[in-house]
Formats: sequence, structure tokens, C-alpha cells
Amino acid sequence: MDPLAILLTRLDFAWVTSLHFLYPPLTIGLSALLFVSEWRWLATNDEGWYRLVRFFEKLFIINFGAGVATGVTMEMAFGILYGPFSQAAGPFFGVVLGYETITAFMYEAGFIGLMVFGWGKISRGMHLFATFNVMLSSTLSAFWIMDANSWMQTPTGVELRNGVFHVTDWWAAIFNPNFIYGFPHMWIAALELALFFVIGVAAWFVLKGRQVALFRRALQYALLAAVVITPLQIYLGDALGHVVGETQPAALAAMEGHYQTYDADGTINTAWTIIGWPNDAANTMDWAISIPHALSLIETYSWNGKVPGLDQFKPENRPPVWVPFYSFRVMVAIGFFLFGVALWGAYLMWRGRLSATTIAGNRWFLRILVFSAFLPYLAIWTGWWTREVGRQPWLVDGMMRVSEGVSRMTVFEAALWLGAFFVFELLVWYFTWYFLAKVLRAGPDMDSPVVTGGDELLGHLENAPDSDEDEPAYVRP
Repeated sequence: MDPLAILLTRLDFAWVTSLHFLYPPLTIGLSALLFVSEWRWLATNDEGWYRLVRFFEKLFIINFGAGVATGVTMEMAFGILYGPFSQAAGPFFGVVLGYETITAFMYEAGFIGLMVFGWGKISRGMHLFATFNVMLSSTLSAFWIMDANSWMQTPTGVELRNGVFHVTDWWAAIFNPNFIYGFPHMWIAALELALFFVIGVAAWFVLKGRQVALFRRALQYALLAAVVITPLQIYLGDALGHVVGETQPAALAAMEGHYQTYDADGTINTAWTIIGWPNDAANTMDWAISIPHALSLIETYSWNGKVPGLDQFKPENRPPVWVPFYSFRVMVAIGFFLFGVALWGAYLMWRGRLSATTIAGNRWFLRILVFSAFLPYLAIWTGWWTREVGRQPWLVDGMMRVSEGVSRMTVFEAALWLGAFFVFELLVWYFTWYFLAKVLRAGPDMDSPVVTGGDELLGHLENAPDSDEDEPAYVRP
């Protein structure tokens, strides 16, 4: 197969997955926040929580629709762009994606219908139950998607016979080494993204002086949650990095730009490169700024532990360095920055500077919060690129190469699919942000009455006076 056709196919799938990856994390994280907010409304009967739920639910639905459209497209892309892989990995990969389809398109979609259209038609408790199931089903969907991808990183519980992956141990395949930390790392990333999405939206409304009291509440609660979530995400990322070091040492070496296991004098190279210029031709990191012994301390918890460099692997088995090296550093920098923002917000609350009378005066802080709403998207993107490019040249690590799993296409065919997917994904992205912006400009509905539950509606119907045959027994107010 023409190498250019393979490259175009890889770029095509990278585009499809990257654009799709804008939506599911917010769906997963925001569903949890909607459930907590609706629970607070039922527990306190405070109308403010109700208004927040109804407003952010609109944003949730727009995002969910975009996720469905691009998700279906991505599953099509597996068969179109990676047909041989889809056939070979079907006994495991197909089953797992089937479970994801059940949770996402059956379980989740059913309860989303209740959540969106059930206001005033079912009891408040039943509506909360529907919202809970939306949260649970979206988490299960993420569980199976991350499981499939983690298996590609650490393919345990299978054996490759006659070009087909046969499952020998379902438990080992599902709970593969990468999945143990990969799934919670991704789930917490989704929650972190949702928190900063709410923070950014709330800060924008406060800056505009619109519904300040309502959005100050959302801002404060989300900042307090972020104080817990952001360091937890850093810890899970570090734990996942150790798994990568143990199971995919070549990927770790690419992430760290670690070319040489030993220095020129024969001593173990344990320096951690903060930034530099990867030079694949010379197998060195040019113009590097490094911290001696830091890589050993991070990976082996010792002063001078051995961390395999790229020189320990055959050239044909080495991943490219540029993408994982820089994208990993962007992801880490954003993680620590968001942690700092959360601490800053907690400090301002402690000093009473985010009260009803003082919050509007912190305009620079509010602007940073609006900016911070976009950073988790970039962090998730760069984290995903680190994960996927770091696995190269393997499609299933150590068992199937990309060149073996890609569909056989001409350059023209690969370019045609790339163009088609490119246009479709851009259209979805454009209309998603168009409708999100429209809802944001309109703001929350503060005038309509708080809906009653289905029990109250049923009582109203039962107590309605008899009417003539021509008149309806009940007219909705």
C-alpha cells in the first residue's frame, strides 16, 4: 500500500477522533453536575438550583447531539479506514463496542428522553432518577470506550491466531493494565472539563452583570469541587505514566524525549527534559533544558534508576517523538495551571472577595476563569494525541502494526474520505458552537414557573370538573 495513502488514512482517523473527542467528555462530566444540582434542588427546594439545572441542561443536550453525530461517524470510520483491524479484533473489540452501543444508544438515550421531556410529566423524584441514569449510562459508555482503547495499549487476555484476536481470558482483556488507571484518569478529566465549563460560563455571566447571584453560586461550588478534582487528576496521570513506563517503555521514552539510556561517559542518564528540540536523526534532544536525576525520581522513585531510552528499541519499533513529547508537556502544564486557578479561587472565597458585593470587582480573575474553560479541551486533546501517537507504529501494541490493520486504499480514495470526514466534522462543530452561543446569549429562563411533578399534575386532572364532550377535560395552564 502506498505510504501516502496510509498517512492520509491515519490523518483522517486522527481528525475524526479529535473532533469527536470534543463532546463526550462534557456529556460525561456535565451529567454528573446536573444530577448533583437537581438533587440539591429537591433537598432544599431552592429555586436557584432548578434554574441552573434547566439552563445547563440545554447546553448538555446540544453537546450530546453533537457527540452522537460524530460518534456514529467514528464507528463508521473504523470499518472504512481500518477494515482489516476491525475484522481481526472483532472477537474482543466488536463485543466491547457492542456493550458501549447498548449503554449509549439504548440505556442513555432512553433516560435522556425522560430527563429532557419529563419535566412536569413525571414526579420530581422520578426525574432525578432519570438524571442519575443519564449520568450512570454515560459513565458506562466511557468505561467501554476506554476499555477498548486501553486494550490496544496493553492487549492482555488474547492471542493472535490466523490473523484474528481470540479472547482467552475475558477478565484479563477487560481489566488490562492500562485500563486500571486509564479509565479513572479519563473520567476525572471529563469531570474537570465540566467543572471548568461551568466555571467559565458562570464567570462570563458575572462579567456581563447578568444574573450575578445565580451564577455566583455555580461559580463557587464548581471552584470548590475543582480544588479536589484537579490534584486528583494530576495524581492519576502520574500513576498512569508509571503503567506506561512498565508496559510501553518506548512510548514513555518518546513522551519524555529520552533518547539515550546512558550518557557519553557510560553513566545512566536520569535527567528529565523540561523543554528541548527533538533530533531524531542524531538521536538527541537539542537545546534541552533538563533537571538532573528528575526522570529517575519520577519513574523509579530513586536517585539514579535506569529508565530505558529510545536507543533500547529497534528504529522500526520506535514511536515518533515530536507529537508525544510536546503534547504531553502541554497537557501537564494545563493540569497544574488549572490546579493553581482552583486554589486561587478558594483563596479569594476564604478572603471574602467572591461575595455578592465583591465578586464583580475581580475582573481579571473572572477573565482568567473564562479563558480556563477552553484549556481542559486542549488538555484532553493533547493527552489523547500523546496516548495514540506514543503507541505507534503499533495499532495493537506489539501485535498488529498500523500498516497491517489499515484498509487497502489508493491515495485518491484515502484523500476522498479525508475530505468528506473533514467537511462533516467541521459542519457539526460549527452548528454546535452556534447553538451553544445562542443559548448562552439568551441566558437562563427566570420567568417561567417552576414545574410541578407528575403527582401534582395527576391530582389536578383527577380534581378537574366534568366538561362537555366538545371541551377537553384539562387545559394545560
